[in-house]
Amino acid sequence: MTTAVVVGSGPNGLAAATVLARAGVEVTVIEASDHLGGGARSNESPIAGLLQDHCAAVHPMAPGSAYFQSLDLEAMGVEWAYAPYDAAHPLDDGDAGLLSTSVGETAVGLGADGRRWASMFGPPSRAFGKLAPGIMAPMLRVPRHPLLLARFGLVAGPPPALVAKTLRTEKARALFMGVAAHAFQPLTLPLVTGIGAGIIAAGHAVGWPVIRGGTGHFTEASIAMLRGMGVRFETGQRITRLHELPRHDIVMLDVHPHIAAGILAEHQPRGPRRAYRRFKPGPAAFKVDLAVEGGIPWSNPEVAKAGTVHLGGTAKEIIAAEREVGAGRMPQRPFVLVGQQYVADPSRTSGNLVPVYAYAHVPYGYPGDATEQVIAQIERFAPGVCDRIVAVRSRSTAEAEAENPNFIGGDILTGAKSPTQFLLGPRITAQPYDTGVPGVYLCSAATPPGPGIHGMGGFNAANRALRLA
Repeated sequence: MTTAVVVGSGPNGLAAATVLARAGVEVTVIEASDHLGGGARSNESPIAGLLQDHCAAVHPMAPGSAYFQSLDLEAMGVEWAYAPYDAAHPLDDGDAGLLSTSVGETAVGLGADGRRWASMFGPPSRAFGKLAPGIMAPMLRVPRHPLLLARFGLVAGPPPALVAKTLRTEKARALFMGVAAHAFQPLTLPLVTGIGAGIIAAGHAVGWPVIRGGTGHFTEASIAMLRGMGVRFETGQRITRLHELPRHDIVMLDVHPHIAAGILAEHQPRGPRRAYRRFKPGPAAFKVDLAVEGGIPWSNPEVAKAGTVHLGGTAKEIIAAEREVGAGRMPQRPFVLVGQQYVADPSRTSGNLVPVYAYAHVPYGYPGDATEQVIAQIERFAPGVCDRIVAVRSRSTAEAEAENPNFIGGDILTGAKSPTQFLLGPRITAQPYDTGVPGVYLCSAATPPGPGIHGMGGFNAANRALRLA
């Protein structure tokens, strides 16, 4: 029987293990941490009784992915949950941009920019079933639907700052720029729009769901499924060299390229090894978990109905803040993402206490404490929230890396999503999962299509391994 070892138990590692086990391969998953799941876990934070996601929280790209569509979620006991609004972007004057799953509802709310928004995101969302395989696979190949992908590229290709100029109202510009900021990159660069445009198109197609019971529930269900298929799991084992692995025919590395280069060492040809070592990390996330009595008192009550809230003010402010972070400087008012997963999934609450998930974009390896700046951005759009905060738990960039070695310097995206690295991964090749070592494949979020629990890095890499086995 063919044997495989998967190093790392994040979403891509588990996806790779699933593909291989289904093909009859004997699979062992080895995890450095004492906990399985990487960033796709949930815990009680900041106080007992409140369920909070560890990192991966909202999943617009997952329902439409080939990996998730291959799973029997109902049999696994996994259920999607949706908030009334996918995302909201409040402004200082009390107005707010509201992103609905419906393109039409979103367009109506954007007034003068509604028709433009619908023309930008209506076609790719309606054709998302055909578009998804193209944007969730390696880019250096002939696409199945080239015209559809080219039309999507008209929005995804130009810099976000340029795309925003085609919108007339601040509400629409800010709503778009808040989603574009998910790239953790300067918003004046070309192709950076790809992440935001993909999330918006996916959201208008399938929504921005959370997993009922927390992201960790999906991970636990996946592990139970894999154990039932005979997959073995070993925790607390940090692999540093290839020879430390048990006997294998296939190796899947759900790790950062820097870590992969260390594991492969002299086995890896000079070119790929140099590319892996030169792979650039991106800015970091400083996470703050809050327990809030009665929820956040947003100035605009509609914002309380959103699963995700983007805090950064105007499009111009967000561009400036992301430019500072990209240059290694901490802005006074950083871009902050707030997760209100409990709106879709009330089971995460405890009485009148609700868990609020938030993180600020900060420079790579930021050594400071951004807790007050995160709370200040929330207070800016929700006066009085400080009086409702019962408990706070913060996670610095150093703590993020200590908990998950893939989050080097607090970079939760596993590498900068600059134009080249976002499209191609660690090196310029038509086969981004190949490491240059026969039988060994890289499948982490550093590879296309990037971060998220969609599992497509692992799904694509494992299918590549089976074709060559």
